[in-house]
Amino acid sequence: MPTIERSLPVGIRDGTITRYVEPFGGGGSVFFYIKKMYPIREFHVGDVNPDLVNAYIIIRDKLDAAIHSLQAVAEEYLPLDHADRAAVFYRIRDEYNSTAGCLSTKRITAARVQRAAQTIFLNRTCFNGLYRVNSKGHYNVPHGRYKTPPICNEDNLRSASRALQGVNVSCGSYETVEPHVDARSFVYFDPPYRPLPNTPSFTAYVKTASFGDEEQVALAAFYSTLHRKGALLMLSNSDPHVTDGADDFFDDLYDDFNIRRVAANRSINSDADKRGAITEILVTNYEVKP
Repeated sequence: MPTIERSLPVGIRDGTITRYVEPFGGGGSVFFYIKKMYPIREFHVGDVNPDLVNAYIIIRDKLDAAIHSLQAVAEEYLPLDHADRAAVFYRIRDEYNSTAGCLSTKRITAARVQRAAQTIFLNRTCFNGLYRVNSKGHYNVPHGRYKTPPICNEDNLRSASRALQGVNVSCGSYETVEPHVDARSFVYFDPPYRPLPNTPSFTAYVKTASFGDEEQVALAAFYSTLHRKGALLMLSNSDPHVTDGADDFFDDLYDDFNIRRVAANRSINSDADKRGAITEILVTNYEVKP
């Protein structure tokens, strides 16, 4: 985040940027930071994952009900030993995989509140906090091993709820944000990273959406479309040079824009010895001072 902060456009700070758009919402770390630090008037956050979007909407609009559900499952889960915790985890995971249909309605129902609580519970207690689905669209991350996982961090949830008030949260592909983008907008792209050769990775976060090289090329074309609308843009991705100095995939794809290589820690790796600093890329359509 400090690197992204130093790379933000001046208009974020001086008030000329009035709209923030993030089409790959994910964990929302950049959104939450900018919402806290800068007086931008309008925010649009989207993601293709309906469960993530549902969780944000429930945290925004039905927080007390979600906290009630999380407290109940925490009281059941935390006193148990690892084997019994695992039984609770897999029971809830099975329920979760059988109730996705509740997201088909835009109306906020008790089932959607319960599902948002389950999304948070599974994220806090699964292996490495991953979100991954199989070809049937079923969440399939195994149980983790944590002493006191923060299943219901009420202070954090209430802080997130305050930040999400007035924010337009939507579910869909990144292209759906285009109507919200104009010359007074800043757009931050954090797509599924292009996998580095011979490293553990996955790009399918929902059943119908993988994100390979063809999708990276289409995203670069969309980046250019928003550039022509006058918006200020930043994109993060992996750096192919980490494993192959001759792999200029992104250098060629974004050769009309500014590409910087920045240090970043990779924390999702089953081998703790491989969780260290490597370079990633930041692509901007404006100059960033060193």
